Amino acid sequence: MKKIRCAIYTRKSSEEGLEQEFNSLDAQYEACAAYIASQKAEGWVLLPERYDDGGLSGGSMERPGLQRLLADIDRGAVDQILVYKIDRLTRSLADFAKMVERLDAAGTSFVSVTQSFNTATSMGRLTLNMLLSFAQFEREVTAERIRDKIAASKKKGLWMGATVPLGYAADGRSLKIAEPDAEVIRTIYELYLKHRNTRVVKETVDALGLKTPVRTLISGRVKGGAQFSYGHIHYILTNPVYAGRIRHHAKVYPGQHRPLIEPEVWDSIQDQLRSDALKGRTFTKRNRKGARASASPLAGRIFDQTGDRLTPSHSKTAKGRKLRYYVSHRLVRGTAPRDPSGWRLPAPELEDKVAELIRRHLSQPEVRANILCDATADETAGIGARLSKFFKSDAAADKDTMRHCLHLVARIDIAPGDMRITLSGEHLAHQLDVDAARINEDLQTVTSAFQHRKRGVETKLIIGDAQPEIDSTLLRNIARAHRYFDLVRSGNTFAEIANAEGVSKRRLQQLIELAFLAPDIIRAIREGQQPVGMTSDWLKRHAFSPIWTEQRDAFAAL
Repeated sequence: MKKIRCAIYTRKSSEEGLEQEFNSLDAQYEACAAYIASQKAEGWVLLPERYDDGGLSGGSMERPGLQRLLADIDRGAVDQILVYKIDRLTRSLADFAKMVERLDAAGTSFVSVTQSFNTATSMGRLTLNMLLSFAQFEREVTAERIRDKIAASKKKGLWMGATVPLGYAADGRSLKIAEPDAEVIRTIYELYLKHRNTRVVKETVDALGLKTPVRTLISGRVKGGAQFSYGHIHYILTNPVYAGRIRHHAKVYPGQHRPLIEPEVWDSIQDQLRSDALKGRTFTKRNRKGARASASPLAGRIFDQTGDRLTPSHSKTAKGRKLRYYVSHRLVRGTAPRDPSGWRLPAPELEDKVAELIRRHLSQPEVRANILCDATADETAGIGARLSKFFKSDAAADKDTMRHCLHLVARIDIAPGDMRITLSGEHLAHQLDVDAARINEDLQTVTSAFQHRKRGVETKLIIGDAQPEIDSTLLRNIARAHRYFDLVRSGNTFAEIANAEGVSKRRLQQLIELAFLAPDIIRAIREGQQPVGMTSDWLKRHAFSPIWTEQRDAFAAL
């Protein structure tokens, strides 16, 4: 009789009770072990390895015990999985579908000892999917209930956990002032009130030798004892908890703990910080005349199809790099934050494209010949010489050329599929050293095709007749996927293919899904006509349907 090697998987969502000598994990294990013993006549044998996950949610597959179990299944060491209830294995229908594929590939099945169904039949699979749907629904309802409870508690000013702010210590559902850390917070606020400059505060704090508190994490790793960073100082200065308040997302409520800083003082500091931030966003270094130059040279001159002005905005990456944008005013001010007609354009790319359009427009011989009304041959030659000097070709002059071009812009109107740039006749006349009245108005307008495509959270601008971009990496990966799929159909296992190709099984499973792309989508990729956001990385991170009609609908939204 063939032996069926059985592994038991147990899970408990909370850590409560795990310290007991006999806990919920043990109870689940014993129930499954008893079931295996009852099937001894069928050749069932219990494996000695235990796969337990205590204090971990079933909403994610990132669980050490589960990952060890899946690894043993992949290497063919397990024939049968036993769980007390199916929701112990997972509470996510999507995760379960992925898990079933791995089990089928390894020839492994599973049993729930308290729920009778046979996954070999269509009715059994329907029953299983229904059970998992309810398990996922229960998890989501529980999460909503917890979020609502936290929101209601914070509205009452209660402290609901997370990292305790420096200067305080947890005191039940409130906070209490903890010296000497509280004195560090008071010092930082006093320094800002004195200097009104976070840079000076940072330098003074470093000179005083103040350091972040040393903390030992649950993992045993020691953290802290370093100098305060600019971000940490700014976080301290803007944290309403020091004014005796509790923040929940965008809302702030009166707290039940004592403030370290007087609320009126804290409010005045916020006004000063907002004022400084506005100055920092609007201005950069001074120009030759001593006036400050705008960090966004097209500010106030770009308008969308509704007539709404695009205003400068910015965000920061995890590494602190500043990303500039031009954003429709209604999206920034919150009057219509989700208006689909609003624009969010990457500033450097837009400025480069606009400067290039103006440079090409003014470099055309027919434009140079007719830029002045009733120009003589000598004047036309002089204009050509000035424009040639104006548009220097060496790389060192690129920034100067762009600055000169953007200075000529009077207004930019953008709409889906179209961009219209209106040049300032006065500024153009000044550059050419002629009378503004002689500038040909018909040549002051530059039009171009304009496309705004999203690439995940990023944006790509396509202006003019752009050549198609062939994604060679994506094409190579599609070819690999078809080769891997052919090997699977020939009877090779994922492990055998991974070893032969020198890739991980995870990478193999990600790539092989590309073999199910619709033929017309592959043809579009080969011609460089696929959506901008459709890259190898995007397809690797996002599951897509093997049904071709659903693929077309999903990829059309990129």
